[in-house]
Amino acid sequence: MADSSAHFPRATLHALMGEEVTQPDQPGDVSYSSDLAEDFDILFDSVEQEWQEQALCAETDPEAFFPEKGGSTREAKRICKACAVRDECLEYALEHDERFGIWGGLSERERRRLKRQIG
Repeated sequence: MADSSAHFPRATLHALMGEEVTQPDQPGDVSYSSDLAEDFDILFDSVEQEWQEQALCAETDPEAFFPEKGGSTREAKRICKACAVRDECLEYALEHDERFGIWGGLSERERRRLKRQIG
């Protein structure tokens, strides 16, 4: 299970790193430019790809994870239950507001309910 307490949302990093931060007239002034924020985007994108490459769904028929309305989600949820990166997948879906498909073992409706519960 992933430790979400150590996770910094991308928006937080943009807020911290995307703006010019300086302490004038002090030795060792530090400034963070938008270039650094862009570097973080690239880094996060590559990390996201790493967990996605480890996902069991990458080895199965994607239609199982995007059933038609009223279609069964049982097979997709079974695959998710055995997946080593299930937590990362669910976190990604919640952060990116994925509106379709099974992500991290939850349907869109289940993810909405979870978001309401966690505030």
